[in-house]
Amino acid sequence: MGVPPLERSREWGRVGAAAPRKRGRVKPPVHPGAWWLWSLSLGVAASRTTNPLLLALLVTVTAYVVAVCRTRSAPWSRSYAAFARLALAVLLVRLAFTVVLGSPVPGAHTLFALPEVPLPHWAQGIRLGGRVTAEALVFALYDGLRIATLLVCVGAANALASPARLLKSLPGALYELGVAVVVALTFAPHLVADVQRLRAARRLRGRPDSGIRGLLQVGLPVLEGALERSVALAAAMDARGYGRSADVPDRVRRTTAALTLGGLLGICAGLYGLLTTEGGGYGLPVLLAGAAAALAGLRLGGRRSPRTRYRPDPWDARAWLVSGAGAAVAALLTLASVRAPDALHPGVVPLVAPTLPLWPAAAVLLGLLPALVVPKEPS
Repeated sequence: MGVPPLERSREWGRVGAAAPRKRGRVKPPVHPGAWWLWSLSLGVAASRTTNPLLLALLVTVTAYVVAVCRTRSAPWSRSYAAFARLALAVLLVRLAFTVVLGSPVPGAHTLFALPEVPLPHWAQGIRLGGRVTAEALVFALYDGLRIATLLVCVGAANALASPARLLKSLPGALYELGVAVVVALTFAPHLVADVQRLRAARRLRGRPDSGIRGLLQVGLPVLEGALERSVALAAAMDARGYGRSADVPDRVRRTTAALTLGGLLGICAGLYGLLTTEGGGYGLPVLLAGAAAALAGLRLGGRRSPRTRYRPDPWDARAWLVSGAGAAVAALLTLASVRAPDALHPGVVPLVAPTLPLWPAAAVLLGLLPALVVPKEPS
């Protein structure tokens, strides 16, 4: 005999009650400041070398982390490709300048010669055309590749960090400045998204989307969308009391200005020392002292802008790991530039093939840690 329907339903109810439901806990996204620290640290590492193999490895690391960790539905996540194209354009322009204007690097391997244009005596040191050597082109390639890698690192930060969340995380003293910076940083991603959307719409309608004609017909709607976003942003800023500040004593205001200005100058001097080979001794102490003074000034300046934060982004262990991975890459590449400068700066006179140094390459691979720490976006 079969089990009655009433008994069967009771049995199924007991089985369902015995098996607890597993609810997945969605972790909050990584703090946007951690992504910027990671990207800028990789940029510092790129500035310490002209080895094309290490620079290509840095670009590969940023591309993999962006592909794994970015939020694909966000408009700013598509800015990495735009920065990569900009970096390629900078590299080509650097090579073109070397071909047309020449290079101070001497060379013995002549590739070709252009007709040289005679210049007046007051333009000594500049030439148009002439002999183009392999050494000059390789030197320009190394230098342009370093600049291109810096641009790619900045593009990775734009593709990984939400500008709105970054603005929310800024201290109160930098709120007005942060709004201007965020608006400037979000202009390029929104512009790219608008152009892609309009080109796709024109293709669906069977209209041309390339060439001068397509560019002109797409430009007007893009400009109209930018103006609409500007008006909406101005209305939202006015509704939220943008620019209003609290009254603080004059003594606190002067102390805040002195600490902030002195700290920012110290940070600039320290970064200059770290990015140049001559200032490696004083760069780090000046940078730390300037950062401490700037943080103290920002702490005091926050009294002028009393704001509350709705659900602030926590600086958790993942943020420490992401920023620490970038800092480790920058520190190890800086140490390698002092210990083994020949491996990080291959010579061009005489022209030699670059080699991949092992432990600096292993240090660059530490930048892949965010791809293991940050959970992938569910498909």
